[in-house]
Amino acid sequence: MSDTIPVKAVYAHLDSMLAGLDRLKKAGISGWSTTAPLPRHEIEEAVYEGRPSPVRWWTLVGAITGICTGLLLESLSMSDWPMINPGGKPVVALPPFAIVMFEPTVLGGAMFTLIGMFVHAGLPSFFLDKAIADPRFTDDKFGIVFPRAPVSDKDKIIEILKGSGAIEVTSGADTHYEVPNA
Repeated sequence: MSDTIPVKAVYAHLDSMLAGLDRLKKAGISGWSTTAPLPRHEIEEAVYEGRPSPVRWWTLVGAITGICTGLLLESLSMSDWPMINPGGKPVVALPPFAIVMFEPTVLGGAMFTLIGMFVHAGLPSFFLDKAIADPRFTDDKFGIVFPRAPVSDKDKIIEILKGSGAIEVTSGADTHYEVPNA
């Protein structure tokens, strides 16, 4: 028998869900995921606890990759056609290259930011847990989902979630929501 069980709480209001997150943190319980029908900065602050988003590192890596690619392309172009060097100027000169190096820096930063956002948001959601894929969470409800909560903490988690104002708390196979009349 498995030692983990899924637990899902459905909330009608954002404030109730945030209270549930706060109570779970104070109780030292982790392993939850949050869902919301719209992006809210309050949820981001509760999840990251004041830490900045990890997507910024993707942007930095993309910008560094872009500027290095721009310098490499220009340097290789100038070394392939050395006869264009007028008046004994250096073959690889940074001031005239700066304009062209700027463009791949912006492009690389933007592309890596997009990839980082997809990775950290879990998109596309092909392998999303069925408890998290509840269609109510994309309509008008908020949720806290434990895909794998320890069985020993199940009762404590359910008590905290119900006490914070959840309109529905389910565990086990009941966490899989079936769309009525579908």
